[in-house]
Amino acid sequence: MNDAPSAVLPIEILIAPHPVLRRKARPVRPEDAALLRALLPRMYEAMYAAPGIGLAAPQVGHELRFAIVDLHENETRTPITLINPEIIRAGDQLVAREEGCLSLPNQYAEVVRPETVRVRFQDLDGRRQELDADGLLATCLQHEIDHLDGVLFVDHLSSLKRNMIMRRLAKERKGKG
Repeated sequence: MNDAPSAVLPIEILIAPHPVLRRKARPVRPEDAALLRALLPRMYEAMYAAPGIGLAAPQVGHELRFAIVDLHENETRTPITLINPEIIRAGDQLVAREEGCLSLPNQYAEVVRPETVRVRFQDLDGRRQELDADGLLATCLQHEIDHLDGVLFVDHLSSLKRNMIMRRLAKERKGKG
């Protein structure tokens, strides 16, 4: 059987409340390498086209623990691929920053998170890496790692705000359907 045609199909970004977005992703194992290498270019293409600055595997229907991030600073692409990422340290100082999500299109809210984090992950070659981040990068990393744990940015809000956003999203989706 030839899988080549599926490799060129565009990736669909899942929209909340899709159940895959609420599941904890399983760790990436060595036998997943071929899938990752096939999926990553398509994920980057989908993220850039959206446009977004981060995308986690569950958002495209794969319950695997990896995500991509690129802040496009100075109009330059600086992609980061995070395999099996974990936050190993978070700063004590908290900051509120407006967040959005490709799985909750056109929905935004202020989310309070640590200003700094250290993330441990593997790169595509399996090497362990650590990344210290602050500001927008720290927020983005926390947001994407949340996705790997089945957590959406709206889960950091009050139930009232979360419900308002989810109702608004459902209404917008119904209008397009």
